[in-house]
Amino acid sequence: MLVTMANTGLLPFVRGVDFTCNDFSGDKFPDAIRYMTGLQWLRLDKTNLTDIPEELGKLMKLENLSLKKNDLEKLFGELTELKCLRSLNVRHNKVKSSGIPAELFRLEELTTLDLSHNRLKEVPEGLDKAKSLLVLNLSHNKIESIPPTLFVQLTDLLFLDLSNNLLETLPPQTRRLANLQTLILNDNPLGLFQLRQLPSLQSLETLHMRNTQRTLANLPTSLDTLANLSDVDLSKNSLTKVPDALYSLQNLKRLNLSDNEITEVSSAMDIWQKLESLNLSRNKLTTLPASLCKLQNLRRLHVDDNKLDFEGIPSGIGKLGNLEVFSAANNQLEMIPEGLCRCGSLKKLNLSCNKLITLPDAIHLLSDLESLQLHDNPDLVMPPKPVERPRGAGLQYYNIDFSLQAQLQLAGAATTEPTTPTSVKSDPIARKLRLRRGRAEPEQRDSALILRGMQEQANTQHTDQRPDQRNSELKPKRWDESLEKPPLDYSEFFDEDTGQTPGLQIWEIENFIPAPVEEVAYGKFFEGDCYIVLKTFLEEQGQLSWDIHFWIGSKATLDKGACAAMHAVNLRNLLGAKRTQRHEQGDETPDFLALFPTPPVYIQGSHTPSGFFTVDDPHYVRRLYRVESAGSGLRLQPVPPRAQELDPRYVFLLDAGLTIFLWNGKKAKNTLKSKARLFAEKMNKEERKNKAELIAEPPGKEPRIFWETLEYEDETPFMPQEHVPEDVLWLPPRLYRVELGMGYLELPQPEASLTRHVLATRNVYILDAHIDVFVWFGKKSSRLVRAAAVKLAQELFNMAPRPDHALVTRLQEGTETQVFKTYFAGWDEVIAVDFTRTAESVARTGADLASWAKQQETKADLSALFTPRQPPMQPSEVKTLSDEWNEDLEAMEAFVLEGRHFVRLPDHEIGIFHSCDCYVFLCKYIMPAEPEDESDASNEAEEAESECVSWVVYFWQGRRAPNMGWLTFTFGLERKFKQLCRRLDVVRTHQQQESLKFMAHFYRKFIIKDGKRNTKPEGGRQPVELFELRSNGSALCTRLIQVKADAAQLNSAFCYILNVPLEGSNDTSSAIVYAWIGSKSDADSARLIEQIAEEKFNNPWVSLQVLTEGSEPDNFFWVALGGRKPYDTDADYLNYTRLFRCSNEKGYFTVSEKCTDFCQDDLADDDIMILDNGEQVFLWLGAKCSEVEIKLAYKSAQVYIQHMKSMQPDKPRKLFLTLKDKESRRFTKCFHGWGEHKRPPE
Repeated sequence: MLVTMANTGLLPFVRGVDFTCNDFSGDKFPDAIRYMTGLQWLRLDKTNLTDIPEELGKLMKLENLSLKKNDLEKLFGELTELKCLRSLNVRHNKVKSSGIPAELFRLEELTTLDLSHNRLKEVPEGLDKAKSLLVLNLSHNKIESIPPTLFVQLTDLLFLDLSNNLLETLPPQTRRLANLQTLILNDNPLGLFQLRQLPSLQSLETLHMRNTQRTLANLPTSLDTLANLSDVDLSKNSLTKVPDALYSLQNLKRLNLSDNEITEVSSAMDIWQKLESLNLSRNKLTTLPASLCKLQNLRRLHVDDNKLDFEGIPSGIGKLGNLEVFSAANNQLEMIPEGLCRCGSLKKLNLSCNKLITLPDAIHLLSDLESLQLHDNPDLVMPPKPVERPRGAGLQYYNIDFSLQAQLQLAGAATTEPTTPTSVKSDPIARKLRLRRGRAEPEQRDSALILRGMQEQANTQHTDQRPDQRNSELKPKRWDESLEKPPLDYSEFFDEDTGQTPGLQIWEIENFIPAPVEEVAYGKFFEGDCYIVLKTFLEEQGQLSWDIHFWIGSKATLDKGACAAMHAVNLRNLLGAKRTQRHEQGDETPDFLALFPTPPVYIQGSHTPSGFFTVDDPHYVRRLYRVESAGSGLRLQPVPPRAQELDPRYVFLLDAGLTIFLWNGKKAKNTLKSKARLFAEKMNKEERKNKAELIAEPPGKEPRIFWETLEYEDETPFMPQEHVPEDVLWLPPRLYRVELGMGYLELPQPEASLTRHVLATRNVYILDAHIDVFVWFGKKSSRLVRAAAVKLAQELFNMAPRPDHALVTRLQEGTETQVFKTYFAGWDEVIAVDFTRTAESVARTGADLASWAKQQETKADLSALFTPRQPPMQPSEVKTLSDEWNEDLEAMEAFVLEGRHFVRLPDHEIGIFHSCDCYVFLCKYIMPAEPEDESDASNEAEEAESECVSWVVYFWQGRRAPNMGWLTFTFGLERKFKQLCRRLDVVRTHQQQESLKFMAHFYRKFIIKDGKRNTKPEGGRQPVELFELRSNGSALCTRLIQVKADAAQLNSAFCYILNVPLEGSNDTSSAIVYAWIGSKSDADSARLIEQIAEEKFNNPWVSLQVLTEGSEPDNFFWVALGGRKPYDTDADYLNYTRLFRCSNEKGYFTVSEKCTDFCQDDLADDDIMILDNGEQVFLWLGAKCSEVEIKLAYKSAQVYIQHMKSMQPDKPRKLFLTLKDKESRRFTKCFHGWGEHKRPPE
């Protein structure tokens, strides 16, 4: 929404604001800052300032001022007038000593001064007058000497940084700094400085003297007086050994002696019992003392670039239980002590650039290890990983652990430990190491015993976590066992500190949600509102207890009252309180009235809006955006909505409300065009509810309304010109967090990078995008903060010059616009990660694949692979179900679509379906009901009958039938049925995907023929027809389906019907019908095929013959099938066939199993299927599947094969890849009635 600018009167209440990264160069410094007279802190970092703005002189309450990283050369101006100034930071500028007024140091409150990274050649004049200074930073300048008077006055200094200057000595008065805690003198030529003043600095805690020409001769011999010294840096000096003075520092925590010439470390180092970090890198050490192992608090040890070998590292190093980092790169290590692998807290281990041959086996037991660097060890042979703990496939498979044990554990099954071979081959490298090390020391023998104990303990814990069962005991869950209670999460309504401290808390219902009430408004109730009141108090035992009340105003709307009651119960559940109490206006209980010191005050009207609202026509502002690429996302730059802004190198998005135009420049990149298209579609879907029209015409074919919207009325075609500069600078937006206190406002900038996680639901933020300004309201933010943020946004909008098309937009959490989201990295990016590409290529685009993979780590469901195959239904169960369903069926009327109308299906054709037709079956079911009383039953017979009668319409669609049949039924026959039948259910079913109940009504005589009924054959001659009888999973799923008339289709385990027409093309033409019974088919199938042949295929002009395998006549049977051919003689694969579907449609990778009655149409075109036939496992790839799905499905198939190898060792499987339309006979034989794939409608 567009906000008009006016002075809000809010500026004097602003206590702090962070203007970092604004451009205040020249005359751009906002004049409105002079009105922020209440400012106490102000950040003007990176604002391109060259002078101190005069507006700062009005900020008389300013205490903290930061002017870092600007172009200031002098500090003359208004700073000397700021009597309250305590902290001044002007580091990283161009300030010279002559540019600092001496009056600045006379400010009595000034305690912190940072003049580092400037151009000072001497200490500024008058600095010794700043007697209140506690922190002084003069580092990274060119100061050559310190005046003796400086430290005479600054005796209160706590922090002094003089590093990176040209100092050769310090004045003797340095010893007067008795309170100094931190002294940093790095990178100064202090070779002649003897540090005689150092023992006088008894409060010193940190001493950094890196690169200060230290030797053993110019260091004090004793530092006993520095009992507080805990951080010492003497790196980059010329020390040949550790100075003896350091061995007296018992409180030392950090010691850096790197880049020296130290050859040994004394065993006296055990005095450093508090030492946490020790850096001895780049020295000449050949051994480390055994007393190192006594430093129990040591966390980081760096010994890189020395001359350490295996003997140089103490074997007892495993006693360092807190060690997290051990770095020994570029040494002469051939092996490391096994004790190092007992440092259980180790997170980083760097052994690169050594002479390692192998590592201890226990290296794999370091469970917390995050980084192991072993490069440049050419002879290194890693020890084998423990087989019981295989790791996953790593990032290339999106951080999902596809090991069999891991997936079985996720699926809830037990894992069996693989057996290790008893014979182990000799290892020449291990033998060489044993000879090299000789007899084990006693301590090393103890280490071996401890290592063995650790392994046994780890194995024991690993097995204790698993129940004692076999993989095969993973049983499919019952349907009711899979039901889970919904997770109760009240964080959207109540904070985590609700009810945790004694006192009173009140919420009012606003838009269905409880909103906190300010404490000053307690006891004041609006008649049109509802409130929740929580009283928290302590019981005698010290436990918290709660009273929860909800109050209903006399004129409150229904939705507010219902929500107050509901959320009061939610609050009760959250806290575990006993009950809630309801109160209505004027009828409150004494307990409720006692909660307030004075009687409640009733106020007319309503303070909060109702959750119900009227739908108004939204108001859209016409906007034009220039779309640019920004890494993997997009950047939208608002420009004036004029035709002259178009540039052929870019894509432009014109938002006209219910019409969104995409203008693709002729020179724009295709990737930019596709991203912009996706962005526009997302904008339409999420902001316009798919009501907007998206128009994307190529240049030159734009509709007239496009040019009219851009205010171009000329009749001549518009020719866009390249006018956007090549080096156009994009300035990052600035995010302010609005903080409200008692009478003040603050606008800090979050330090984190701009991601959606920066926006906290309790806060309000202002996003200044240089042109547009956005105000974002968190769901749990206070109403007062929201109101203040709106006014502050107006002030910010007015502070900087902005174009006429700039807007201020208010956004509620959860309703952010797509344009707003583009300013935050990774928030709903159009193509954040292209999952149709490889992981390696995605990583090269800069997308944070690692963090995505970490989030997805547990989101992979492969449990279906480990559930047992569904057992076939028993004949008794089949008969029971079939009888029950057919007893309930009183009548069934059948219809078939002919042309555009449904006609009745002749009785003799019921049970015969054609793949190009649509059928409708109207079924009347009578549910048996027992009346309670005979007299009542006789009086209410009609009503009882209507109650127990139900009507079901089954719509059956052949796999080659067009969808027009369904539309014809929906708008025609279905409406007539609904007028006649009181209770009507419509069930749409497709060929070979029928329900068991529907199939039961045909008594296993379910015939599917190719083509369309009553259609004359091409050429005038009836074709040969071959039908195969098969049951999938149970006898209820028995179908006789027409297959290709070819002898290779036969199988000794099935029964077939072969219809061979004789000469003539009319319906009464004679034919021979063979009922062929395979030698391995069961008796039930043989009986059924004869019945079907007799009832459905026999007539006076047909010769019906029943043949057993091997008794076929040559003249008609084999000739009709194209001659004798080899065919399958068994169908044992039917006992093993399983079909799994791999998909990402749930937002994570999941594998699900189709039922045993699967068909060819279950092969989804956009997914990957896994088919198991007992001998081969096929990975079937749909035409629209992504590469990521292929990778994950491939790993899943490997896991399944491993699992089946352990479950059925006598049936090893091999993995095969098959593509759509390229399936082999081994694949297609698992599907009943395989034919050409269904083609999508054009």
